Amino acid sequence: MAVDYGFDLHFDFTGIELPRYIAVEGPIGVGKTTLAKNLAHTFNYDTLLEQAEENPFLERFYADRRASALPTQLFFLFQRSKQLQALRQADMFEPVRVADFLLEKDPLFAQVTLDDDELRLYHQVYDQLTLNAPSPDLVIFLQAPIDTLLERIRKRGVAAERHIDADYLAALNDAYTRFFHYYDNSPLLIVNATEIDLVNNAEHYAQLVEYVLTIKSGRHYYNPQSRG
Repeated sequence: MAVDYGFDLHFDFTGIELPRYIAVEGPIGVGKTTLAKNLAHTFNYDTLLEQAEENPFLERFYADRRASALPTQLFFLFQRSKQLQALRQADMFEPVRVADFLLEKDPLFAQVTLDDDELRLYHQVYDQLTLNAPSPDLVIFLQAPIDTLLERIRKRGVAAERHIDADYLAALNDAYTRFFHYYDNSPLLIVNATEIDLVNNAEHYAQLVEYVLTIKSGRHYYNPQSRG
């Protein structure tokens, strides 16, 4: 079966067992949503995406993290809970999809952004929700240094993100690194996305897809150098 990429490339999936549920993760600006959409196009899967534009607190949070952290975090938590409820209801049809978030990382953001009292309240709410998120067949964690993230954020020019600074990205990067150091719920691919362009370079993207198809279990590292 030949499938068209978003880059107008072709890949033969004949005889290959594809991961049916893929989650793409990483800090702001690393390209996780674009990669998730491209993978969904490649595999002809549905997408399960964070709807950041629906969060009315997000722009205020980036402008003043201390003042708006709790409502921003709770909005995303309730949003993801609602998405997962819909996902569980659809599971009887054995859907295939690519997500640009992993529910287990939600407390990671809370630990970075909330003070102690807010964090206790957040965990009380989190514990009351029936989440039971299905485990992905593959998690792809995209990494990049702070200067790369800042440059990509600047280039995409989202108004709500104009206040994001290096200190916040450094805290997120550290939290992601700690989280995935211990993560073993699903096969994990850690990608150094610094020197590859998965948005505009078809060759880079195709090489990553080929590597993804080799993964069946365990922890893997993809650390390509710039390839043109």
